[in-house]
Amino acid sequence: MSTAATSARPGEVLADLLPSPRLSALAAQGRTAALLRDVALVAGGAVLTGVAAQIAVPVPGSPVPVTGQTFAALLVGTALGARRGFLSLALYALVGMAGMPWFAEGGSGMGAPAFGYILGMMLAATVVGALARRGGDRSTLRTAGTMLVGEAIIYAIGVPYLALATDMSLTAAVAAGLTPFLIGDALKAALAMGVLPTAWKFAARG
Repeated sequence: MSTAATSARPGEVLADLLPSPRLSALAAQGRTAALLRDVALVAGGAVLTGVAAQIAVPVPGSPVPVTGQTFAALLVGTALGARRGFLSLALYALVGMAGMPWFAEGGSGMGAPAFGYILGMMLAATVVGALARRGGDRSTLRTAGTMLVGEAIIYAIGVPYLALATDMSLTAAVAAGLTPFLIGDALKAALAMGVLPTAWKFAARG
């Protein structure tokens, strides 16, 4: 039986199936190798989210564009697990706050009305990562539920933040910051429902 197939068991996420890097004699030793792997995964997740954020389509009447960053954030959370997922999204947020123009539409800093969604993504990545460790991404139905929970968390933080940042009513914020994105979110969830369980099937085959 292969290593991947053997390690594809409850309590693990997809990233746990990756071998630790052997970059040097020191890195080949247990904890250091695992730490290097985790650092690379966290940084890679932040970069993936930043790149996906540049896929942005303006929404008429809304200060929030349709982007790929929500899908990337949830994918990072499920694939890396709660701790690494949170750190990855926290790194993405901190680097953007420091001035790196990799928020949606090349934005940075905390002033954007959509910054609340980024805060929501940090929590969502943590929660979906925890669900993934309980098998929440190993079947189509479970993945759908995991994505739904993650999206709900993002909006639960992002929409009120949008209302406060733009002085909108909560009803107007829902109309501008939630309703236009439901179809796109359904498509993203459908994509995740195909990608994540398929990845586990390949891991099981080894």
